[in-house]
Amino acid sequence: MKTLLFLIGWCILFVLCWPLALLALIVWPVVWLISIPLKLIGISIGAVLALVKTILFLPARMLGYRG
Repeated sequence: MKTLLFLIGWCILFVLCWPLALLALIVWPVVWLISIPLKLIGISIGAVLALVKTILFLPARMLGYRG
């Protein structure tokens, strides 16, 4: 459904302003390639924060707290 809405929106943009629609079609893969490393950094930071949280709550879990 999301892809269909995106396609319909692009078709409307193509009818209203075709140079902008073609530019968006060309630029989108470049933006996607640039965003891949940023997503990997976000996943890594999330994993490190989960590890720190686990280490900080370890004493409470060893004492029997199940929150």
